[in-house]
Amino acid sequence: MTKSDVKESLPMEYCRGYSADVDVIRREEYPLLDGTTYLDHAGTTPYAKSTVEGFSRDLLSNLFGNPHSMSLSSQLSTQRTDDVRVRVLQFFNADPNEFDLVFVANATAGIKLVAESMRDSDHRGFWYGYHNDAHTSIVGVRELAGMGYSCFQNDEEMEIGISELSSNQSKAPRLIAYPAQSNMNGRRLPRRWCEQVRHMANKSGGNVFTLLDAASLVSTAPLDLGPSSSAPDFTVLSFYKIFGFPDLGALIVRKSAARVLEGRKYFGGGTVDMVVAAGAQWHAKKETSIHERLEDGTLPFHSIVALDSALDTHQRLYGSMSNISAHTAFLAKEVYDRLSSLAHFNETKVCKVYQSNSSSYGNVQTQGPIIAFNLCNSRGEWIPKTEVEKLATVQNLQIRTGSVCNPGGTSLSLGWTGPELRNHYSTGLRCGDSHDVLGGRPTGILRVSVGAMTNMRDIDSLFSFIEEFYVEKIPPIVCLDPIGANAEVVAPHFYVESLAVFPIKSCGAFKIPKGKRWEVKSEGLAWDREWCLIHQGTSAALNQKRFVSHAMSQAELHTNCNRYPRMCLIRPSIDIEKGVLRITCGAIAAPDQVSLEISLDWEDTSLVSTSFCPSSTKRPTTVCGDPVALHAYTSPVVSAFFSDFLGVPCTLARFPTQTAIRYSRQPRTTSATSTWKSRFRSLLMPGSFPSDFSYPSREDNQVKIALSNDSPILVVSRSSVNRLNETIKANSKLGSSKTVAADVFRGNIVVAERLVHRGDVEQPYAEDKWSSLRIGPNQLRFDALDACQRCQMVCIDQFTGARRDEPFSTLAKTRNINGKVSFGRYATISSDERDGHDTEKPGHCTVMVGDVVVPFS
Repeated sequence: MTKSDVKESLPMEYCRGYSADVDVIRREEYPLLDGTTYLDHAGTTPYAKSTVEGFSRDLLSNLFGNPHSMSLSSQLSTQRTDDVRVRVLQFFNADPNEFDLVFVANATAGIKLVAESMRDSDHRGFWYGYHNDAHTSIVGVRELAGMGYSCFQNDEEMEIGISELSSNQSKAPRLIAYPAQSNMNGRRLPRRWCEQVRHMANKSGGNVFTLLDAASLVSTAPLDLGPSSSAPDFTVLSFYKIFGFPDLGALIVRKSAARVLEGRKYFGGGTVDMVVAAGAQWHAKKETSIHERLEDGTLPFHSIVALDSALDTHQRLYGSMSNISAHTAFLAKEVYDRLSSLAHFNETKVCKVYQSNSSSYGNVQTQGPIIAFNLCNSRGEWIPKTEVEKLATVQNLQIRTGSVCNPGGTSLSLGWTGPELRNHYSTGLRCGDSHDVLGGRPTGILRVSVGAMTNMRDIDSLFSFIEEFYVEKIPPIVCLDPIGANAEVVAPHFYVESLAVFPIKSCGAFKIPKGKRWEVKSEGLAWDREWCLIHQGTSAALNQKRFVSHAMSQAELHTNCNRYPRMCLIRPSIDIEKGVLRITCGAIAAPDQVSLEISLDWEDTSLVSTSFCPSSTKRPTTVCGDPVALHAYTSPVVSAFFSDFLGVPCTLARFPTQTAIRYSRQPRTTSATSTWKSRFRSLLMPGSFPSDFSYPSREDNQVKIALSNDSPILVVSRSSVNRLNETIKANSKLGSSKTVAADVFRGNIVVAERLVHRGDVEQPYAEDKWSSLRIGPNQLRFDALDACQRCQMVCIDQFTGARRDEPFSTLAKTRNINGKVSFGRYATISSDERDGHDTEKPGHCTVMVGDVVVPFS
């Protein structure tokens, strides 16, 4: 079927009324979407190129002054603001004689403004009722409701609550809020409730107001506020949901309800006609309009000018919101139908879609273009949402996961009660964390949302992704490795191929030179991840998965899909003889490399290069979810060295402090034949830790770690890397091999096999069954811990910083164990080894490249 045949087969709703075919609009107006499947329009829709260009022309052609002045430039800003205000009201069919529009930062700011005004309008406060399927910002209003609140769990309870308004004769203000559309699953709630509330309230003397959160609805559907008799008293929305830009919101006020806002106590610049600053507490509010009394301070007038450009572009490209509604309704039904039809080889459904019984995809009256779902394997087990998100990121598929700022709708869909959630919170569950399944139930959802410029290629990409990675077409292979259940694997041909430490967490590796014995400590290899880089604003530890390097051009980011900083190009090395940590930044052999040297010794107050100062201060931060106190280097030269290279305001910090130490989250039981304090002292490497380090108490079955992710040492098998590369090559198109180096797995110890005899074959993934290892001439014993759960960081080339989809894509298919992508094995030096030997003996607790490795199963 040709491309023209495909388009002819699409229904008339597909981009009906658009200025051109949606693919043409995409190509001309949204170049940043090239190579990306963007399906998070409920979060924000992308902005059109013409919007930014029109805004830029406007700024370059006009001088806009502060609207509070009287100059010509200020009058121009005031005029444009007034014109845009009316234009936006007309966009929502709101008669300017009956409605006023207050510009706010976003929908949440509008909600907060209404709530604070209600609170101040009566000395008793106000009563509040809200629908359970609401955004977090709507739920948060209850904290200001001095006369109590009620959460209506469903539509039936909402109807009952409205019907009971007439029997309540209280003269205190009451507020009822709900979303026009659920931001979780796209269900559209009845608009008639606003009129019903007004009708029932009039029977009891009035003073009941309605607040409609229209932010989710207006992104893809028209909002008609006329006639005012049936409209909400207060409507909030965010313009970036509709146009992508500017970041601006609105509170649309029904003028007949504005009296309740007049009791607001706070006033800001521009909202008063006169203020007495000293003496009598007196001021006179402006009386010309509602918005003048509520818009505190100088308006974001440049953003309002941008909104004018956004409206122009939107109307030119799409014609009307009705056109967008029809287009997105068709696409959403396509997604729903195809998700619902997916099944594994045993006919088990792949997707669980969380749809309301009262809504139907394709019906714009009841359902918006948002689909909430979770994935299951062929055994009916839930696939962790964070694992799906990791793989989606690698595949340039952008979706939303978690509770999506809709706590009530999500918990109701997943079957969680309030007490259960509070109990899980007390045991560590947090919004956005990796606790994906608890008690056999998912803790969040996957959300796909389409928008005005979504095309069929986006939908096809989504389903290709799910079919390739999550639809099981044949029964899965249970055993992932060829090793049997023998007690011991006699394999003297295993040896240490390479050793590496990562002195600065998430930066480049320092390869231990051949012939150099390297000390092993309870926290791992000496000097491994003793430093990290922390953001100067948030104190969060930087890693290759999070921060974007502003030093990279947009073209590089777009072409290479490299959305990580160049931390891998920061290459530290340990010079024990000179007592320094030497750091080089830049590509290998690049002429513009820069270097820095820092003393290894905690007591040393000078650096090798005297122009730097290693002064430090204790800074709280979080590393891999654990709270950690670090010593941050306060020298501006040190911070500038890293900040300039990464394009991120950061500085160097060191672990540990005198107050804390981290433990592995994969605890192992160990025997305690001596005190932990004495064992720790005996393993100190000169200059590695401060002499006044305090020794906190700990559980005997916990393994100490520094700044590593989960455990002290990561072991990677060369044979497993080889097998992985064979799989990648087998599945790659001709001439497009995407094999990877072992370095992408950032292992401390790479174990290889020496095939001595003819007919010997490698044993890939043998490490899955290892319980312990003995390494070197002293047979130093290591306990094998859990498998290493992988993320998209393995897709970053550790030599260039370039990012691609392998090896994570292949790992997701071949190394998916209990819903987690695993490769490599964590290990720690055995406690028996530390307790049973004289660790003061030189070279005992050491390893070296070439050492023989004897694994045990």
